[in-house]
Order: sequence, then C-alpha cells, then structure tokens
Amino acid sequence: MSSNHAKAINPVDLALPQTHWLSKLPVIAIVIGVLALVGALAMALGNHEKVELLQWSFHTSYLYFLSMALGSLFFVLVQFATRAGWSVVVRRFAETYAATLPLFAVLFIPMLFGFHSLFHHWTSEEAKSDPIIQAKSAFLNEQFFTVRGLVYVIIWSVLGVYYYRNSTRQDETGDKSITSKLQKSSYPGIALFALSVSFCAFDWIMSLNPHWYTTMFGVYYFAGCIMVVYALMLLTTLSVRGGTKVSNYISIEHIHDLGKLLFGFNVFWTYIAFSQYFLIWYANIPEETEFYAMRSLGEHGAHWLPWTIALMVGHFVVPFAFLMSRHIKRRPLLVGLGALWMLVIHYVDIHWLIRPNWHSELNHFGLFDVLTLVGIGGLFFGFASLLLKRKSLIPQKDPRLAESLAFENM
Repeated sequence: MSSNHAKAINPVDLALPQTHWLSKLPVIAIVIGVLALVGALAMALGNHEKVELLQWSFHTSYLYFLSMALGSLFFVLVQFATRAGWSVVVRRFAETYAATLPLFAVLFIPMLFGFHSLFHHWTSEEAKSDPIIQAKSAFLNEQFFTVRGLVYVIIWSVLGVYYYRNSTRQDETGDKSITSKLQKSSYPGIALFALSVSFCAFDWIMSLNPHWYTTMFGVYYFAGCIMVVYALMLLTTLSVRGGTKVSNYISIEHIHDLGKLLFGFNVFWTYIAFSQYFLIWYANIPEETEFYAMRSLGEHGAHWLPWTIALMVGHFVVPFAFLMSRHIKRRPLLVGLGALWMLVIHYVDIHWLIRPNWHSELNHFGLFDVLTLVGIGGLFFGFASLLLKRKSLIPQKDPRLAESLAFENM
C-alpha cells in the first residue's frame, strides 16, 4: 500500500559516507579473503587427503555464497517482471550482490581442478562397471559437465552485470525507458535463471551421489537461494541505515516487508524439503532412500544425524516461531538477529547436502571450512561493498521511486 505523500530525495543522502564501516570493508575483506584461501592452500599442499578436504570445503563454501548471489539476481528479475514499486529503495542492494556473479565465474575454475575428487563417484575406473552410471554417461561426462558449468556462470554473470549497469546508468541519465527495457528482459531472464539454477543443482550437488535422483532438487536449491537473499538484504539494509541518511528513505515498512518475505520463503523451503522427504519415504525405493539413510542411519549416518535434526529444528521450528510476530519484524534488532540465524542455518543446509557424499575420517567441520568461508565470503562481500561505495545506495531516478518512498504495510 502507498500513501499519497512521498518524500523528496536529496541525492547527497544516497552516497555511502567515507566514515561508514562499509566504506572500509572492500580492501579489508578482499585482503583477508585472499589470505584465507592462500593459507588454506598452503596448509593442504603435500598431503593428498588434506587437498581433498580443501576441495570439498571450497565446494561447500562456493555453493553457499553463490546461493546469495543467485537469490539476489532472482529478486531483481522478479521486481522488474512484476513492476514492483515497494522494493525500489532496497533493490540496489540485490543488484549489487547480483553484480558479483562474475566473481563466481572465476571461482568456478578451482572447482574444475577438484573435479576428479568431488565427482569421483562417476569419473573413477570403478564407475565404468556400474550400469546405472553408464546409463547416465551421455550427461555425466567431464566435457559436457564443463561446458554446462561455463554456460551457467556466463548466463548469471551477463544478467547480473546487465541489470546493475543499466540500473545505475538510469541514476545518471534519468532515462525512464531503461525501466521498460529491464522489465522486458526479465521474462526471458527468469526462464534462463530457472533452467540454469535447476541444472546447476543437479550437476554440482546431486551428481555427487549419481545413484540418487529427485525431480524436486532444483526447486530445493532455489528455495534456499531465495530464502537466504531476504536474510542478506535485511542485514545489509540494517547496516546501511545505521550511520547514513538512507534511513530517511528506507523505513521500517520496508524492513517489515523483507521480514515477511523471509518468513514466507522459509516456509516455502520447508514445504519443498518436507515434500521431497515425504515422497521418497512413502515410495520407499532404495535408489531414493539412500540419500536420507546416509544422513541418519548406520555408522556413517550417525555422524550426520545431529546435522539432520539441527536442520529440521533450526530451519523451520525456530524461525517459524520467532519470525511470525509482526512485533519482531518491525524491530530492527530482533529481525536482524532472525536474519543472521537464517544465514547460519542455510550454511548447515548446504553442508548437509554436500559433505555426506565424501567418506573420510577428515570429513567434519573444521579449519578448512572456516578458511574457505572467510576466503570466498571476504571476496564476495569485499567486491559487493566496493560496488556500493561507487554508486547511489538507492535507484534515485527510477520512475517507481515515489511509490516506494510512500510505501506502508497494510
């Protein structure tokens, strides 16, 4: 809902002050990120098992932060496709995170170096005598896998940069036709996004166990992407509002709406996760139940059972009870704590999806996981904050800006 009275924009208020801590983040975060990755590599060299551990840790952290960038891209595409007005004042944050997708195109290269470790289930000599894997060989082969991966990261990078550049260019030119152009581009963009993210989930996560399959897995990974982006945007919005005059334009109404979307899409994630489990449980087909057995039964499953329980409680019960209240969603500190919790539990989800596929005594959360999280996270947030410094924090000449400034919740 929008009121009839919109605030006047002062362009000076829309720049990130040099004194703000986010202005100092780019160099610090990028340097720490590079040092963390180099340190992890130095610790692993000379030890084959530690090199493998580094590859699995890197893969987990890569898909964790990639989900944030992909969720941001989807948010931007949907806002333009639906001609949304309420979100204009917070959309720049999502555009900025989506514009970091070329970074993930570069970080895709280390994944290729770890290809035979991560995907040994279908690349090893033993796999050649496996009839199930051989039946999938037209799809699961190194050349086609690499080509598909390059196509994914190119699509994402082009879309992310395209929307960021055009949106920021509109700040300078005031050309209203840019909004129309981005709206028209969003429809094929959403189709490309849906296909690429689904197949990315099949390739980079589900094929870690090539015997297991589910048609819902693409939606499962997407649900995590779109849930976590609202947590990320809430924390970014709250961080930017503190110590800047952007708080004059991003009101508690926008924070409330982001909180509602975080709550709603967490319920959506739960619906997808439970539906996948329920369908596999009642069908009781060995090729399908293997996934959950690895994470709950037997000697190997006993190690992952606490993660499974933590995911059920922490990804649904706790946030459902906490974020349901309107009071919570309109209190920046409280909704910020809820968003921070969702970032943590989303990592638990990604870790739980990937790591049970690697059978090793070293396979537990440890220093390599911390270093790759700090490394990739430092690069991700470093480049994102660098982009935030360079441009207006709000799309100041968007034709729907007045509607966003006047937005009020029902």
